[in-house]
Amino acid sequence: MATTTMLLLGLFIVAINLGISGAQSVGVCYGMMGNNLPSKSEVVALYKANNINRMRLYDPNHEALNALRGSNIEVILGFPNSDLQKLADPSQATSWVQQNVVNFWPSVRFKYIAVGNEVSPISGNTAWLAQFVLPALVNVFNAVRSAGLQDQIKVSTAIDTTLIGKSFPPSEGAFRGDIRGFIEPIVGHLVWAKTPLLANIYPYFSHRDNPGAISLQYALFTSPNVVVWDKGLGYQNLFDAILDALYSSLEGVWGGSLDVVVSESGWPSAGGFATSDDNARTYLSNLIRHVKKGSPKRPNKPIETYIFAMFNENQKQPELEKHFGVFFPDKRPKYNLNFGGERIWDFSAEHNATLPLVSDM
Repeated sequence: MATTTMLLLGLFIVAINLGISGAQSVGVCYGMMGNNLPSKSEVVALYKANNINRMRLYDPNHEALNALRGSNIEVILGFPNSDLQKLADPSQATSWVQQNVVNFWPSVRFKYIAVGNEVSPISGNTAWLAQFVLPALVNVFNAVRSAGLQDQIKVSTAIDTTLIGKSFPPSEGAFRGDIRGFIEPIVGHLVWAKTPLLANIYPYFSHRDNPGAISLQYALFTSPNVVVWDKGLGYQNLFDAILDALYSSLEGVWGGSLDVVVSESGWPSAGGFATSDDNARTYLSNLIRHVKKGSPKRPNKPIETYIFAMFNENQKQPELEKHFGVFFPDKRPKYNLNFGGERIWDFSAEHNATLPLVSDM
């Protein structure tokens, strides 16, 4: 009896550790485009209270960075796309890193710097900025290296999946021909620097734009069976298919060694086609569970993922963009999501087992 009790206690401790490490694979993006949001210190406290150990910030808001001091929350730090031209100047990049990174390190745990968000040479809004992404990326990397932080803080850029020209089947994923001159040198630098690519992946928009070909179940991780077979790999959800199409695209530009960090993924609860609290809750809860397992192309390799977004942001446009939050601005949770910590066994819907109480042994 004593041996059995000790064995189960050991399993109990291992389960706790697994639960915590699993929880650490999911972060939440902290957008600030609302006029009714909590204070920065309240937001950091909300992250901690809900066991959210990773945060994406879109600009170096010093009030937020000061609130993050000593929190142990890992941070993706970005800056507005409009600053890319400035950071293409090496001296400006060095000054930016000193003011917004070095001055807060190590009390703020920066993990990545995102040099640009969804910049594309074929996008009307950001096309003129595309020429500055690579020089800004290199300059910020050099500034981080000069500060001796290159092993602690990785410098990357965040893309969206409109850069992929062919995504089906996933094994034949390829970047668009007209953006290869933009993406290839970026990938080359990331390979040299051994830095992951950041990517914003949204099955919601794929389903919204083509509901006849992409079912809601496939987009929400609720399909009961494999939907797509591709060279022996089975795809039961769209998230995996998009991610693996990106991996294939990277292989086509000599970036097969790169990891991908999913820097945004989410589902709106209102404001457009297929939006509802139920759909958003289903997507997000399944996403949190699923990313611990990896994708068919890279199984058993947890996918570092950041949910978009922490709050509904009432100053965003169009209307759909106001409804991605997992919390209301008054800090009430919109859904009952489990980011980890309090749940010991992560068996969820896929397993029907519970940990026996020590008193029952």
